[in-house]
Amino acid sequence: MAADQKVSTWLEPDLGVPGVRVVSTRRQGGVSTGRYAGLNLGDHVGDDIECVESNRALLDAYLPPERAVTWLAQVHGTRVLYAPTDYVQGVQADAIWTDTETFACTIMTADCLPIVLADRKGRCIAAIHGGWRGLANHILRQTVEALPVPASELIAWLGPAIGPTAFEVGGDVLAAFYLAETDAAVSRISGVDDKYLLDLNMIARRQLLSLGLDAQHVTGGDICTFSDSSDFYSYRRDGVTGRMATVIYFD
Repeated sequence: MAADQKVSTWLEPDLGVPGVRVVSTRRQGGVSTGRYAGLNLGDHVGDDIECVESNRALLDAYLPPERAVTWLAQVHGTRVLYAPTDYVQGVQADAIWTDTETFACTIMTADCLPIVLADRKGRCIAAIHGGWRGLANHILRQTVEALPVPASELIAWLGPAIGPTAFEVGGDVLAAFYLAETDAAVSRISGVDDKYLLDLNMIARRQLLSLGLDAQHVTGGDICTFSDSSDFYSYRRDGVTGRMATVIYFD
């Protein structure tokens, strides 16, 4: 099957920044089988490495020539890298930014929130792995402060992640965000002690606005990975599963 047929279902939000594109893969296509069936791009989840390499080649073929996809070893931390000087394949980090066409800033997810940032004038781009630990430890602030432009000049898009009706957490996670049970991002699970539903998208949006982004420039955050097994991998739903990629790059 041709590459253009396989990528027809990928998400491609328009940030409105000339020369900057975003693509967020779904699980359709690819050659992985079993619990990884589809376009698994994660080489750390137990899938056959040859299948992963074939799937990654599909993404490579879709991007403009001579773009290096930044495959990170994500560890739910707050390390932010600058490509090219800080990046080598497999380096441990959870966010990456660049101001050069050479690199396609890439984050893998299967429930965590992928976030991309772009300067409105197209001077720099970033991709962020927004798991709850990273968000609670201010990875968004770390990334925004690393960029060479004011936060007010940034546009953000929130990609597919576990939604507010599916992300079950305990009180320890609320405490990590200093959230009360009555917060709008929290829903108590009736009849169960110390169990809540948490809206990661709302939390990320709040953090971005508090850092100085304009509300009209923060979009996305409306696709739940957990509730759609045909389109998306979900670690919370399936345990052993594949990974999608969200990529931002200069076209």
